[in-house]
Amino acid sequence: MRYFDHVATNPLNPEVFNAMLPYFKEEFGNPLSVYGLGQSAKQAIEDARVKVAALVNCKAQEITFTSSGAESNNMAIRGIAMARRKEGNHIIVSRVEHHSVLNSARALEKEDFVVTYLVPDKFGMVSPADIKKAINKDTILISITHASSEIGTIEPIAEIVKTAKEHNVAVHADGVATTGNIPIDVMQLGVDAYSLSAHQFYGPKGAGALYLKRGQRILPLIYGGIQENGRRAGTENVPAIVGMGKAAEMAKAELPTRMAHVKKLRDKLIDGLTKIEKVHLTGHPDNRLPGHASFVVEYIEGEGMLLMLEANDIYSASGSACTSKALKASPILLSMGYSSSVTHGSIVFSLGIDNTEEDIDQVLEHMPKIIKRLREMSPFAKEGWGAIDDLEESKEGNHV
Repeated sequence: MRYFDHVATNPLNPEVFNAMLPYFKEEFGNPLSVYGLGQSAKQAIEDARVKVAALVNCKAQEITFTSSGAESNNMAIRGIAMARRKEGNHIIVSRVEHHSVLNSARALEKEDFVVTYLVPDKFGMVSPADIKKAINKDTILISITHASSEIGTIEPIAEIVKTAKEHNVAVHADGVATTGNIPIDVMQLGVDAYSLSAHQFYGPKGAGALYLKRGQRILPLIYGGIQENGRRAGTENVPAIVGMGKAAEMAKAELPTRMAHVKKLRDKLIDGLTKIEKVHLTGHPDNRLPGHASFVVEYIEGEGMLLMLEANDIYSASGSACTSKALKASPILLSMGYSSSVTHGSIVFSLGIDNTEEDIDQVLEHMPKIIKRLREMSPFAKEGWGAIDDLEESKEGNHV
């Protein structure tokens, strides 16, 4: 099996698995219990908190554990918006956000918040200048992804924060795709909140975290006990948290090696696939995740490519993991100006530490044959349907 869908999830690192094992059986105590068994579990959580904090360069008490990156995004957006409601009701997000951000914003619109949806450029980049124009006296929160898992573009978060702070606006960044994959320093970025997910850096599913800058007010999503300093009630998932801590520790130690490895493979893949006629790289050509290569292929649909790749034991994606099964045009690619027909030819290869040059060679061997075969079957190729020349010049306005 040749796996190229690491933005969807990663295999659990064996060392992470071994670190988690005792907390399923022997160390099963409730962290709130005052006796030794409970305090052992509590200490394991705090040790993991220190390791996760070190990965993003913050204080341990600024990390709140959650169940996922999606929960962290919801917690940040809704929690900060509700906490600052008396100061204003305006929120800014972009069209390249994950659905957990966009749907959180849409839910707040039903509660009398006003949301501005910024349109990116053709590379999927959000402009700090557009952020500045969108800010008004009622703006209380900006949420921009640090990098899109669909197109790989890394956004200028530090510049966006600088603009926001001139107007006392809080900034949240979705760091699910970046944490553990590129160096993250939340102090340098200046963000007020930052979302993480363990399975994006070889940790377990069901474990996420939210960095919340000290002093930033937030209301919880879940009410109940006093866990996580009152920010998130519910008995902690100790094995998953321990696993996230171990995965964070390993990611911090191995990050330079990991980045160099996947970047070399990514560049080879991009160079090879863009030599095929009418195959185009999407996202920023340089300022992108080191292990990310995304394309649109004219005249054919992504689903057909995925199925034919799978027949050769190659696994990739079309669009994001949360949208590809819907078989709808990618909202992110549409916002970048691609026509609806072209977006259906989306394909994404995201690389991991276990990928090899042989894996890339296999993709480069099979993809030209697959594309040729699908175009021969497609009635659209002869009609010129979905040509990249149809890239739309006009874009949606900044407001809904």
